[in-house]
Amino acid sequence: MAPKLAHTPPIPAITLENAGYSVAGRAILADLTLTLTEARIGIVGRNGSGKTSLLRLLSGLVPPTTGAVRVDGLDPARDRKAMLHRLGILFQNPDHQIIFPTVAEELAFGLHQQGQTKAAASAAVRALLAQHGRSHWHDRPVSALSQGQRHFLCLLSVLAMAPQTILLDEPFAGLDLPTQIRLTRALAALPQRLILITHDPVALAGYDRVIWLDGGRLRADGAAGAVLTTFTAAMDTLGAADADTDLPD
Repeated sequence: MAPKLAHTPPIPAITLENAGYSVAGRAILADLTLTLTEARIGIVGRNGSGKTSLLRLLSGLVPPTTGAVRVDGLDPARDRKAMLHRLGILFQNPDHQIIFPTVAEELAFGLHQQGQTKAAASAAVRALLAQHGRSHWHDRPVSALSQGQRHFLCLLSVLAMAPQTILLDEPFAGLDLPTQIRLTRALAALPQRLILITHDPVALAGYDRVIWLDGGRLRADGAAGAVLTTFTAAMDTLGAADADTDLPD
């Protein structure tokens, strides 16, 4: 297991109290009570287990149908402005996140939302690109970037806003191995709390805590090593059986 990382002082907790989320009367998440304080938290589970819905609930993109979600004591779905400094989210598909035609415009957008002037945002964008060795990207059309480069641009857009917690939905999906390695290195060096959805237990090496969702409910929650061992064994058992025989018709 990778060594524990040094982090900044504790970040305020994210709490869920009997939180649930339903769509058209169908429960996607149910009875979730969690207090998230650790610096590195993983979320695992099969497709359709509610992982992405949980991330959307934490970020305030959707409100809970039942119960409550609080970030630093605030309701993320109601106080979106306060969340700009507290939460950032990196989606699985960068094309679902990018909205501007050039790199500089994309990076400046969040800074404008936070109240920075055009001049201040422009200076911050140039400094951020220089810090990451991407100054030559400044005026580049987003359409000219590869999939991996667009994914990295989305990460830079989140980092520009300096949120306390970054939520990541399968950030390595669709990336080639060199890009995965670079992104892993970039994420590992961040001082922010990371909450990472992944299918790959290896990606959670060195993490403090892992939450296992199954059918929208909490299956296990605890130290990463113990939960991942149980999760991997369960997935191996399912993989040894005929495809999807455990799922309802």
